[in-house]
Formats: sequence, C-alpha cells, structure tokens
Amino acid sequence: MGAGQSKADTEEKVFYNETPIQFSQDVVNHLSDTSMSPDISLERQSTLDAHVRARIQAELEHLRAEEESVQKEIELALERENIDRDMTSTLTGGESSDEVDVKNSVTLMGDLEEIRTKVDRFQARRQLSDYPAVKESGEAVVFCYKQNPSTPLDCWREVREFNASVTQAESQHLASLR
Repeated sequence: MGAGQSKADTEEKVFYNETPIQFSQDVVNHLSDTSMSPDISLERQSTLDAHVRARIQAELEHLRAEEESVQKEIELALERENIDRDMTSTLTGGESSDEVDVKNSVTLMGDLEEIRTKVDRFQARRQLSDYPAVKESGEAVVFCYKQNPSTPLDCWREVREFNASVTQAESQHLASLR
C-alpha cells in the first residue's frame, strides 16, 4: 500500500541535447559587459530616482490630506465641546456666559501680551545689526547656494567664512556679558 511510491530513486538520469546551442556574439558581449560592471546604468538610475520621487510625493500628499482631516475633526470636537460647555453653564444657572467670556478674554489678552513680548525678544535677538560681518557672510552663503543649487559643496569657502564670523561674534558677545 504505497510502499512502491516511497522508495527513493537512486539511479542518476542524464539527458543529452542533440542540437547544439549557439548564442550570437552580441548576446555574449552584452552578458559579459553586464557581468563585468555591476553598476546600474544612468538611464535605469534616473528611472528609479523618478519613481522614488513620485512615491515620496504621493505619500506627502496622502499625509497632508490626512493631517487636514485630523485638524478638521479636532476643530469640530472643540466646537462641540465649547457649545456643550456654554449650554451647561447657562442651564445650571451658575455664572453667566458673559462673566465666563470676560474671564476668558482677560486671560486671552494676558496670554497674547506674553506671546508678543516673547516674539519681540526673539526678533531683537535675530537682528544682526550689531554684527555686520555675520550678516554679510550669511548673505554670501545664501547667494552661493542659490548660484550652485546642484553643487552646494562648491560653497565651502563662504561657509567657512560664515562660521569664522559667527565664532568671532559669539566671542564678542560673551566678552560683553562679563
């Protein structure tokens, strides 16, 4: 019962081809050229790069759409929460909504003033009028990068000068604090 099928075939079978197989010299040359150089051809590389860029762009668009929908959901939830809060405060007879609005607007005004002062301090720090060398060398770096968008490594001199001017400005600033 099936014992004959389970036996291993120990005889080796060899088949001989009676017709000779020949390849054209072009095929042989092509195969030897591709085996010698494992690099990807320029055309294939550009095709792969374009495909990768397209996929990245599609993923970015998908993520942006998803982010937009999440923001809309959050806004709707906050609106519902605010409406519910207003309804409960008017139904409970506690503080009137005008008192709540006044407290919230006063708090908001305080927060806005605090943010304005922080922004003003940040803007004051960002101004480089005290350090013209830093400003000039930074503009030189930006100009060089705009002139060489495909070869940004050509701007190494400008970057080095910018770093030196920043180091000097830092030293001057630290010395002024002492």
